Amino acid sequence: MRQGKVLYKNKVAGFITETDEGEYLFAYDETYVKEHPDEFITFTMPVRDQPYREKRLFPFFEGLIPEGWLLDIASESWKINKSDHMGLLLACCHNCIGAVSVEPISKEDDA
Repeated sequence: MRQGKVLYKNKVAGFITETDEGEYLFAYDETYVKEHPDEFITFTMPVRDQPYREKRLFPFFEGLIPEGWLLDIASESWKINKSDHMGLLLACCHNCIGAVSVEPISKEDDA
């Protein structure tokens, strides 16, 4: 299982998870839902209590991943397969242009 913390305007908005079964979940943080009910990260994922669930990485998060020559550089530099979208999201998207960023959560963070 791999997981990332999703920040919106430098506030923890939620968590993106790739399960061991290959499913993807995005859940808004409980505090974020209470304090920012109208500040969604994308129109396709309005703020709600229930997690979003998909068999593939959500299109919004795929859109944060570099493309073209920048993807080539990222893939080669971090030794990440170009089809490993979650790996690329966690490696490349903690300093994105725009209001949303994703920071990897390591197993040590859980301890």
